[in-house]
Amino acid sequence: MTSPVSHLMQARRLDRFFIGGEWVTPDGTDRIAVVSPSTEKAICEIPLGNARDVERAVCAARKAFAGWSATSPQERATLLDRIHTLLLERTELFAAALATEMGAPISYARAAHVPLAAEHIRVARDNLASYSFRIQRGTTAVVREPIGVCALITPWNWPIYQITAKVGPALAAGCTVVLKPSELSPLSALLFAEVIEDAGVPAGVFNLVSGSGAEVGAALASHPHVDMVSITGSTRAGVLVAQAAAPTVKRVAQELGGKSPNVVLPDADLPRAVSLGVAAAFRNMGQSCSAPTRMIVPRNLLGEVEALALAAVDKIIVGDPFDEATTHGPLANRAQFLRVQEMIGAGIAEQAKLIVGGLGRPAAFGEGFYARPTIFSDVRTDMKIAREEIFGPVLAILPYDSVEEAITIANDTVYGLGAHVQGTDKMLVRAVAARIQSGQVHLNYPAWDPQAPFGGYKQSGNGREYGIEGMEEFMEVKSILGYYD
Repeated sequence: MTSPVSHLMQARRLDRFFIGGEWVTPDGTDRIAVVSPSTEKAICEIPLGNARDVERAVCAARKAFAGWSATSPQERATLLDRIHTLLLERTELFAAALATEMGAPISYARAAHVPLAAEHIRVARDNLASYSFRIQRGTTAVVREPIGVCALITPWNWPIYQITAKVGPALAAGCTVVLKPSELSPLSALLFAEVIEDAGVPAGVFNLVSGSGAEVGAALASHPHVDMVSITGSTRAGVLVAQAAAPTVKRVAQELGGKSPNVVLPDADLPRAVSLGVAAAFRNMGQSCSAPTRMIVPRNLLGEVEALALAAVDKIIVGDPFDEATTHGPLANRAQFLRVQEMIGAGIAEQAKLIVGGLGRPAAFGEGFYARPTIFSDVRTDMKIAREEIFGPVLAILPYDSVEEAITIANDTVYGLGAHVQGTDKMLVRAVAARIQSGQVHLNYPAWDPQAPFGGYKQSGNGREYGIEGMEEFMEVKSILGYYD
């Protein structure tokens, strides 16, 4: 298996930014270590950008915008098709990068991270084939046009997946972009820039500057020639970006935190509802903003739910991300490991019923950011573990006495990104889903739909990603009155 670090070093990419179609030397000298979450050791260093690097990238994107925005949908679709093909051809290299930089099990990176990332590119390509950029409304033409230069700020937990979720629809819309990937998981982003280059995307259409949120993120958000910012990250980070963007009155799309409920109705297929619920909460080691980490269950079934949840955890294999048998690797970084330990400690201190897991690493590990899959039961809605996003393998089981109370508990959060409802009475399942304040609701664990709009209510953000709505996020609406006279 090719090492992504060796590949990038040999190609002279690791210490470069991709700006204006070239791999360029950063302006400054600041660097940051990329740390292996499984060994806690530095595996390489990358440069950190500054405001001058941002200026260079924005200028390249601005220069490229006129030509790119004037291309036909078919031309853009052809380039997206090349990106899609190259991304899948390089699955093994991307999977190795994800296992290296953020601890995704290699098997899960192959099965989920990379192919689902490719789906965002495919959907953007396919939507271009049928999308009407101009429609008639009486004598008025309603036209959608690319918004301009877009700053894309992506997180460390689903690195390549979140990059393609933004880059695909932005390029499809006719925008040019400057990507700031997380400095904690930069390898897959550099590999993606190689894909962009090899696909033949025109110079300046896609640019990459690594760096911190405080430096590069803030410079992008406040830049007067950036027309839109799309950020996926914590609610705190989203607020800072919105504040920095406010003086230039640019659009800010935010996909932020979550504390998603999973309502198990009294008539649910309990073994399926609980086992798949645990799997959904702990996928990607719980590091998913929409993970259903509040399982809301009938009080009279609490004992049975606990037994089923224990059985589900027994199937989890926490281990080396490069071991084919591993189902769950380490947490992605030290800060997240410490956060998860803090929140498990809070659950214990608040006297929630700990049924599995707890503080510290699994017994087999003396190093690495490995956490114990943890489930608390009989959790109250006022407990810290029921209210705050943990972003780790920690599930809270909350009991209810009526369906009405279950809905109240589900909505008792400042977030509203994802939700689940389980039950056999389809009318009831749909009725409950209609009352949950969330951007997405999954009924009985359906297949993932890359065309389903994704985004949040309340403090989970605003705007939508994926599908048609994800592409329209990168467009302005123009009305031309009298066009059809």
